[in-house]
Amino acid sequence: MRAVRLRIATALLPVLFAACASTPEAAPDLDREAKQFVTHPEDSTLYVYRTDGVNLEDDSVLWVNGRLIGATLPHTFFRVYLNPGKQRLLGSGIDNGSLALETRPGEAYFVRLQVLSGHSRFEAVPASDAHRELQACCVLLENWRPGQRPLIR
Repeated sequence: MRAVRLRIATALLPVLFAACASTPEAAPDLDREAKQFVTHPEDSTLYVYRTDGVNLEDDSVLWVNGRLIGATLPHTFFRVYLNPGKQRLLGSGIDNGSLALETRPGEAYFVRLQVLSGHSRFEAVPASDAHRELQACCVLLENWRPGQRPLIR
């Protein structure tokens, strides 16, 4: 009986560790490319980044237009391509901080996200400030795959 329990526990360990994994960092070449801030003529490009904190417990799961993007972490960013038009960003943690914005094709938009004790605060940032901040602080994260779910604490 003990051997069976040990096998079950051993089989479940990878599942438990996978559930605790945060959003993975993108490859260094993708990070460099994202920091060139190139846009596409038909799409809007959205950068959401965090310059705040060092506490990895202060995360917020980012949603854009109801699409799960990933868990934000201090000193990281996401780049998301969107259909132009009305956009709604939502950070789900203790609160549900949000931001609505209107985007146009071929343009990039920058939003700084601050998370403190689970509370999300979004702020639109001018491109020149965002370029400087992103270069100085942040690493690109991969967007979560469809169907991937955040860790529920």
